[in-house]
Amino acid sequence: MTVFIIRRLMQSVLVVFVMSFLVFGGVNLVGDPVEMMVSDEADQEERERVIRSMGLDKPWYVQYGLFVANAAQGDLGKSFVYGEQALGIIVQRMPATFELALAALLMAIVIGIPLGVYSGLNSESRFSKVIMAGSILGFSLPTFWVGLMFIMVFAVMLGWLPSTGRGETVELLGINVSFLTTNGLSHLILPAVNLALFKISLVIRLARAGTREIVHMDFIKFARAKGLSTQRVIMVHLMKNIMIPVVTVLGLEFGGLIAFSVVTETVFAWPGMGKLIIDSIQGLDRPVIVAYLMIIVLVFVVINLVVDVLYSILDPRVRIQDVKG
Repeated sequence: MTVFIIRRLMQSVLVVFVMSFLVFGGVNLVGDPVEMMVSDEADQEERERVIRSMGLDKPWYVQYGLFVANAAQGDLGKSFVYGEQALGIIVQRMPATFELALAALLMAIVIGIPLGVYSGLNSESRFSKVIMAGSILGFSLPTFWVGLMFIMVFAVMLGWLPSTGRGETVELLGINVSFLTTNGLSHLILPAVNLALFKISLVIRLARAGTREIVHMDFIKFARAKGLSTQRVIMVHLMKNIMIPVVTVLGLEFGGLIAFSVVTETVFAWPGMGKLIIDSIQGLDRPVIVAYLMIIVLVFVVINLVVDVLYSILDPRVRIQDVKG
């Protein structure tokens, strides 16, 4: 197990290094932040002063070397717009995005897995067909349109839930969270459901496919022949085997929830990293864009590492084959 984790860590470090080069190079090829920061009436001397202050007068490889050296010390640059450390600005917004993503992931697990297992065990029932039709809608409907409909129905027409903002927050282990207050939870419901719809549909289909495949296998038949209750067969023997692909996909999808919550955060004015990156792109705030992308890369790398470890626990053959390889 230790060898397996060390190999994965080494691969993760290589991925982070390669992605840092691609992110830095890609962002620095887009636009000219000097044009956004300097007035059209400024003279050439003023423009050169701004260029030097931003470090843009150095060759790209020098800029990249400085970026890597500073990043190793936790310094991802200073925002051109806010004049503060880019990492600090993103860290301030990070709890809101993680809270929204975790709420959506929890909904996908709690709703998607039971519905998928039921649909797999009772594939010909009417309720199963309703579940699958609902999953198709979850895949098909655009996130921004669903969000706008949620706001129109539940916020404007019915007045049950607020439409924008994060609401009241309280401090938990030094982090501001909203789900522990009634007002904050009411603000969280609509954006979390909107973000979770696609993931719920995905989990339903994964759990259904896994259930239909495994329920006819010999070890399930033997478990039933031994006289085990249906509940024990499902919860112990079936669930453990269908969770292997579900854990893998959910791990990657959690990274996607964090990285691609931009639309939901924009529609519901949720003060997370997604809304920040949209504002930074509009203002060509390169340090914030690079810092955001590097954090997303690290999130994906860490999640992949955790998923690999969980996968190897659920199926020991994975780490055995890796060691042999």
